[in-house]
Amino acid sequence: MLAFIRIILLAIAIVVIASLSILMCLFRPFHRNNVYRTAQWMAKVAYIVGVKIEVRVPASISPNCSYVYIGNHQNSYDLFTISKAVLPNTVSVGKKSLVWIPFFGQMYWLTGNILIDRNNKNKASNTITATVAKIKRKGISVWLFPEGTRSYGRGILPFKTGAFRTALQAGSAIVPCVCSNSSEIRLNRWNNGKLIIQYMDPIPTVGLTIEDIRKLANQTREQMTIKFEQLSQEANA
Repeated sequence: MLAFIRIILLAIAIVVIASLSILMCLFRPFHRNNVYRTAQWMAKVAYIVGVKIEVRVPASISPNCSYVYIGNHQNSYDLFTISKAVLPNTVSVGKKSLVWIPFFGQMYWLTGNILIDRNNKNKASNTITATVAKIKRKGISVWLFPEGTRSYGRGILPFKTGAFRTALQAGSAIVPCVCSNSSEIRLNRWNNGKLIIQYMDPIPTVGLTIEDIRKLANQTREQMTIKFEQLSQEANA
């Protein structure tokens, strides 16, 4: 019964928040902080799921810099958990097909997120170029999930290199953001405990070449995996 009630409340919350966000976007479409504002509203939904979230941001992250944030993609609850960690002046990069989801898709597009066609490698490559141009022109940061898919309790999956290529071309630092294990969330359980989301120190890309990308991706994944294990243990203590 609890799970059923939560599903209904989650559906209502998504529709309400998406509607409010779309209304906001009608007055300021594609504004640099539309994603941040909407993400803060989405993060409130975590209370419905029974999850408490702690976000940690080190002083090494400057609000005046443009970064490429990379996070671990665990499950559909990321919509309500990772949202709390989104910083101002940030947009995400997502599948073009998202735009067809009622309410959510229109919200995702109007808030200024970047849509890519994963089935077309040429278009995906062009999207990296367009993303880099947007970073430089607007001075914004972008958020990507380099795993490319949800891990569903399998830790942190191997990384694709798109996020790192974007950072290299933009001259931006990579900033890993790790969320502790959320695979144990159950809608039929009243209290789903605590999640810790921690930004790590920026990783500069200045001076690197395209030949360094795979090594950088592998090293970053290793660092994030260690942090994931540490945060998961701490959150469950």
